[in-house]
Amino acid sequence: MLGVKTTCKDRWRQVLSEADRIETKHILTLESAISVNQTDEMKGLFVQLVVPHKIHDTFKPEQKRWLFSVVDFINLVKEKQKGL
Repeated sequence: MLGVKTTCKDRWRQVLSEADRIETKHILTLESAISVNQTDEMKGLFVQLVVPHKIHDTFKPEQKRWLFSVVDFINLVKEKQKGL
């Protein structure tokens, strides 16, 4: 599941109900420098944040270790396709 939002704010929570049967959800955004509190909440609810690699530098080091780039997400999808 990949939700796409230009900005996250509180709207990222919409993916929780849109895909309630999928354990890990992904949300792609162009928003930079999302707060640590918000990304911690996402992690706790199994929502993986995906942002373009160019935006990663706007995040704190502890957030960068967790972030997915668009390439990371595409590679994940490719790996899951191999398993089908």
